[in-house]
Amino acid sequence: MPGGRVGVLLPGPADFPAWRAAARRLLGGGVPPERVEWSVAGEGPGLFAAAALPEGEGRAVRVPRRFLGLAELAIRHRAPARFALLYRLLWRLAGGEAGLPAMAADPDVLRAEAMARAVRRDAHRMHAFLRFHCVEAADGPRYLAWFEPEHHILEAEAGFFLRRFAALRWSIVTPEASLHWDGAALRLGPGGCRRDVPAEDAQDALWRAYYAAVFNPARLRPAAMRAGMPRRYWANLAEAREIPRLIAEAPRRAAAMAARGAVFPRRPQPGRPWDVAGDMPADLLDRVDDPAAALAALREELRGRNDLPLWAAQATQPVFGEGPPGAALMFVGEQPGDEEDLAGRPFVGPAGRMFDRALEAVGIARGETYVTNAVKHFKFRPAGRRRLHQSPDAGDIAWYRPFLKREIALVGPRLLVTLGATALRAVTGRPLAIGKVRGGILRTEEGLPLLPTIHPSYLLRLPDPESREREYARFLADLRQARREVA
Repeated sequence: MPGGRVGVLLPGPADFPAWRAAARRLLGGGVPPERVEWSVAGEGPGLFAAAALPEGEGRAVRVPRRFLGLAELAIRHRAPARFALLYRLLWRLAGGEAGLPAMAADPDVLRAEAMARAVRRDAHRMHAFLRFHCVEAADGPRYLAWFEPEHHILEAEAGFFLRRFAALRWSIVTPEASLHWDGAALRLGPGGCRRDVPAEDAQDALWRAYYAAVFNPARLRPAAMRAGMPRRYWANLAEAREIPRLIAEAPRRAAAMAARGAVFPRRPQPGRPWDVAGDMPADLLDRVDDPAAALAALREELRGRNDLPLWAAQATQPVFGEGPPGAALMFVGEQPGDEEDLAGRPFVGPAGRMFDRALEAVGIARGETYVTNAVKHFKFRPAGRRRLHQSPDAGDIAWYRPFLKREIALVGPRLLVTLGATALRAVTGRPLAIGKVRGGILRTEEGLPLLPTIHPSYLLRLPDPESREREYARFLADLRQARREVA
C-alpha cells in the first residue's frame, strides 16, 4: 500500500543472508527505514508482519567491506532494534553516504559498533568459559556443555568448537537452541535447561588443580579478575570454586614469596646447543641401571631449563615421550600439536589417531612401543583464536637434538622409526629426503638401525580419497617392515 508499513518476517534471530535479501528487496522497492517493521519467526510477529515485501530480486548495492563485517556481527546482538538500525545504515549508504562506516561519531555507527563489540566479547567468553562434561552413553562417551550466551552467537561460533574438538562427540545446550556434533555432521536442535547437562565430572578436579597452580597471589587484582571472569559464569566453572580460598590465602602467600627474595636464572649462552653431558646433573648420567628413573629426571631437567627457544614460552607445557624403557620399537615424530600441547601427551590429536589406527591394522600394540617427538614444545603462530602449527626450523631441531639423543639411549630400542622429515633430521643430524631413503634401513651415528617413513599428518593433508588410500597402504607397509625388523 503506498505510504503504508511493510512487515519483514525473518526465519531466525541472526539470519544475516535472510536480512540481506529482504533489505535488497526493500531498497529495490524504495521503502524507507521508517516504514519497515522487522520481526523474527517464533518470537511473535509485529503488527505489520503480514504485509508483503516488494516483488523482484531487489537492488544490489555496493557497500564497503567494513559495513558487511559490522552488520554480520551486529545482527547477532539481542537488541530488537538491530535489524532496523542496519537497514537504516544501508539506506544511507545507498543514498550516497559512502564514507558512513568510518564516521566514528555518527550515532547509528556508534550504536552498531557497540553491538559488534558486545557480540565479540560474548563469543570470547563462550570460548573461555564453556566446559564440556563427559557422559558415558551406550555408543561411547559424549561431551555435554551448558552455556548462557548474552546474544545470538551459538551457530556463528560452531566452527570454533568443530576445529578444537573435531574428534569428540559433543553437544552445547543453551536456553534457546543447541548444537550437536556426532563426528560427521553438525545439527541444530531446540534449547534446553541447566539440568540437562551434568554438574561435574572427573575433569573438574584437574581444572581446579590447574587454576590453583597458575594463580599468582602477588598479582591478585579482584576487580580485574571479576571483569575478565564475570560471576555469571562461575556456576559453570569448576575452578571458580577455588577463587574464595585463593583470594583469602593470597596475602600470606605473597608475603612468603617476598621473604624468599628473587631467584635469578642463569644466563643462557646464545647460539650454543644444549650439551647433554655437560649440562645435565651428574646423577642423571649415573642412573643407566634404572632407565625409567633416568627418563623421569631427564623430563624434570627439561622442565627446569631457562634457556628454551623463545617461542617455547607460548606452549602450555613440554610434551614428553611415553612408553616402556626397553621397547623394541621407538617412534619419533616432529613436535606436539594443539591437542598434544593441551593434554601433555604425544600423538593424541588427529595425526595420533591416524597413527593408532595404522598400528592396530598391522598388529603393533602402541603400549609396547615408545613414542616421542624430536621437538618437545608446540610451535605455533596465533591467528585470531586459532593456533596454527609452525614447522620447527634447523635451530629448533638442533636445540632439542641432544635431549632426544639421550632419550633414545635411555629407552634403548632395537629399531628407530622416524615419522617425517623433521624427525629424520633430528636423529641423523642432517637433512635427508624421505622419498630417497624410504624403504631402506639406515644407521644412526651410534649404529642404531633406523627406518624412515612419513608423518601420519601427511595422510590427513592429501586432497583426494584415492591418494589417501594409496599412501596409507604404503605407510602400513613401512610399519609391517618395522615389525619384521624387531620380530
